[in-house]
Amino acid sequence: MKAELLAPAGNPAKLASALYFGADAVYIGGKAFSLRSFADNFSESELSKAVSAAHAAKKKVYVAVNIFARNADFSALSDYFRLLEKSGADAAIVSDPGVVYAARKAAPSLSLHLSTQANTTNKYAVKFWAEEGISRVILARELSVKEISEIRDFVPEMQLEAFVHGAMCISYSGRCLLSDYLDGRPSNRGACVQACRREYALLARPSDGSERFLPVQEDGRGTYILNSKDLNLFAHLSDLERAGVDSFKIEGRMKSEYYLATVINAYRRAMDGEDVSSLASELDDVAHREYTAAYAFGDNAQTVGYENSQTKGKCTYIANVLGSEEGFVLAEMRNRFRKGDVLEVLSPGENFRKSFRAERILDKEGAETEDARLVQGIYRVSCPYSLSEGDILRRREG
Repeated sequence: MKAELLAPAGNPAKLASALYFGADAVYIGGKAFSLRSFADNFSESELSKAVSAAHAAKKKVYVAVNIFARNADFSALSDYFRLLEKSGADAAIVSDPGVVYAARKAAPSLSLHLSTQANTTNKYAVKFWAEEGISRVILARELSVKEISEIRDFVPEMQLEAFVHGAMCISYSGRCLLSDYLDGRPSNRGACVQACRREYALLARPSDGSERFLPVQEDGRGTYILNSKDLNLFAHLSDLERAGVDSFKIEGRMKSEYYLATVINAYRRAMDGEDVSSLASELDDVAHREYTAAYAFGDNAQTVGYENSQTKGKCTYIANVLGSEEGFVLAEMRNRFRKGDVLEVLSPGENFRKSFRAERILDKEGAETEDARLVQGIYRVSCPYSLSEGDILRRREG
């Protein structure tokens, strides 16, 4: 496939993993002005280094500046756009027309991508933004493949980006007020507490003064009435490409390195021609909510998950591989493992899905141990394969 695979990177380590596992481009946020303020994000120096690292690998970096700004934000915003232009960032992701205006004035050579927060749901809005100099529109999640195709035909000059995988806000394109209302943390300024993921119940107070809970679904636990399922369009990438989507976007700047590596690796392999049916199970190996295709094929009443908020996935993230040496793999531990455990390799290379038993484990002093339990401890683990830095070890459960 010719489409771009675009992945999130919440910090420099996740950026390195995203590039290693096959993303064509990454989107990141600085310490301010993006809608994931709880992610580690990138300092000014880290941002410049991220751009240099991506460009060295012939890949791109887009920087999220997609808050809805207040008057007091604009002096700092102008300086920030000049920084992005100087750093060589490939684009800024924006949503507020005022921020678009500020970017144009401060950094005229910086490309602008319109965030999904702008709720672009029709071809005339896309045409408007094309005439305003926007080079790419990140389409609203509410759109169907048919509607995307109509937009492509109407505005052939515009790059179109669409989400294909990951968590969705119950307000699909993100313009939600719930977090601000309940907790005073405005999601439109990057501080969402994901209040929609909480368990809710409906309380009735009749005129007799009594109180009773009314079932929304037929169980006694209340229900996740605002809990959206996760988007998964893995089986429909060809449909999206035929409709004219230029970039497939994965959600998840707050997700773990393991989650990102697994999802990126699966999508990369599918886009490069590997069998989709054999790869689909990879997406069950990470923590996720029940999957949905959302509105890709029209109206869909099955987009809310009522039963639970998230599954654990089928694999445990065990360690990051730092290299190989003389029949051992050098690994930085992430979750506890023991001698005799069967470990599996997650890799963009030929060792993908190969498994082996950890017959020997050595600590950093070279002493034999049966239990690797020091978080981020460095261990040498016997392994019959020559693994590369960036590969990941996991353990299948159950």
